[in-house]
Amino acid sequence: MYHALTYATVLEMQAMMTFDPADISAAGNTMKDAQAVCQRCVCVLEMGSTCHLSALEELHAEVCYAECLLQRAALTFLQDENMISFIKGGIKVRNSYQIYKELHAVLLSSTCVHGDSHGHFEGGVKLGVGAFNLMLSMLPSRILKLLEFVGFSGNKEFGLQQLQEGSSAHTFRAFLCNMLLLCYHTFMSFILGTGEGDVEDAEKLLQPYLKQHPKGAIFLFFAGRIEEIKGNLDAAIARFEECCEAQQQWKQFHHMCYWELMWCFTYKRRWKMAYFYADLLSKESAWSKATYVYMKGAYLSMLTNEECQPFVESEVALFRQVPGLKQKIAGKSLPTEKFAIRKARRYLAETPHPLPAPPLEMMYIWNGYTVIGKHKDLTEGMLKTLDEAQKNLDHTTAAEFSVDDQCVLSLLKGLCLKHLGRLEEAEHYFTLVLCNETQIRLDHYLVPNALLEHGLLCLEQGRQEEAIKLLEAAKQNYKHYSMESRTHFRIQAALHKAKATLDNGIHPLISSS
Repeated sequence: MYHALTYATVLEMQAMMTFDPADISAAGNTMKDAQAVCQRCVCVLEMGSTCHLSALEELHAEVCYAECLLQRAALTFLQDENMISFIKGGIKVRNSYQIYKELHAVLLSSTCVHGDSHGHFEGGVKLGVGAFNLMLSMLPSRILKLLEFVGFSGNKEFGLQQLQEGSSAHTFRAFLCNMLLLCYHTFMSFILGTGEGDVEDAEKLLQPYLKQHPKGAIFLFFAGRIEEIKGNLDAAIARFEECCEAQQQWKQFHHMCYWELMWCFTYKRRWKMAYFYADLLSKESAWSKATYVYMKGAYLSMLTNEECQPFVESEVALFRQVPGLKQKIAGKSLPTEKFAIRKARRYLAETPHPLPAPPLEMMYIWNGYTVIGKHKDLTEGMLKTLDEAQKNLDHTTAAEFSVDDQCVLSLLKGLCLKHLGRLEEAEHYFTLVLCNETQIRLDHYLVPNALLEHGLLCLEQGRQEEAIKLLEAAKQNYKHYSMESRTHFRIQAALHKAKATLDNGIHPLISSS
């Protein structure tokens, strides 16, 4: 059963990275076979059948079966776009969740059998229970309430504890627990949270693997991401380049590195190098052509006319391509693509309406200001670029999108000033966005995000009750705007932090202002 599950998991990893229908189909069939192997090993005790396996072997079969179900559900979401497939996938997830809950109860019971391989069974339960609790706890509250109605529940601290215990034991699934924790600390907490991941913990988790496998692509990739989060961009760039050189079989690892390299050069404001990696991605990666082409146009928009001359493509021509490159994954359009298409539509008119600083705006969507905020020089450089964009906007004749552009720059300047410790100025800029709410034409996402950032600023100053009011306003009062789900994930993470500090009477930072 373990051989079947492991082989199917490797194929699933490949399918998740390639999105190739043939890979997805092959992984699905192999995972189905693995599930059948596990099912044959499970005694149907409720039906009173005779069992030839030991109780411990049966428990192993159960935990492997739950893992197969969960992975098959993920493939179901990828494979088909119709509602029936989503319902089938949802049922698999729920069945897997119920099995893990029952196995966790078995693990805690005094009658649980402890054999030679008990540790591996325990590791499997900790992986499943930890993953479910961590993922569910990150969901926006309105989704979580629906899931709780059908029996789901999530506790972030308990989920992290289970995964940490699973990763510290020398068991079959320790590596998977480790990888999930690394993903949480270096990616999920930034993209779907407020950057509350523990980078020091991530380094400790990674070091033994990196020492044992210094040329392991996946470990080099995480090493690069950790350096990037710490703001050590040159070290991060070196790690990502090393990762690309480490292997040639899975090009998708290269694409993941290109994406991070693109952002590293964005943080350094080296627009031509960032364009180079966006161009590579647009030619090689199937994930989101629309996003890559949008970023190419965004980087060219930051160059002077003279600097743009060597490039074959023009900023306007690239932005006009974006709507035609839209695609669906798992029956859904990618939120980042929707955002790029909405921003690019300003270039579809006969006389285009330029965006003020598109790479810096997209950088906010990916929570890049939390990364550069750790280094004063990077943040000051970004603020200087925003000041230049402000001067250009001030010298432009007022047009229908002038308020939108002003509010974009105000939000981004507020973020830079917050990270530089100029909190009163930052608060002024966040408030400025709210004051112009009724005049915004297209960029309605700016108002709930300004409330979110204002709430986070209040939280840093120890103004918890005020922070909660702002965050609740952002959550309750706005709907149908760009990147809404991602904003709600961040609001949920911020509210979790605010309520925890309020309950414990902790004041994270009392500002001198």
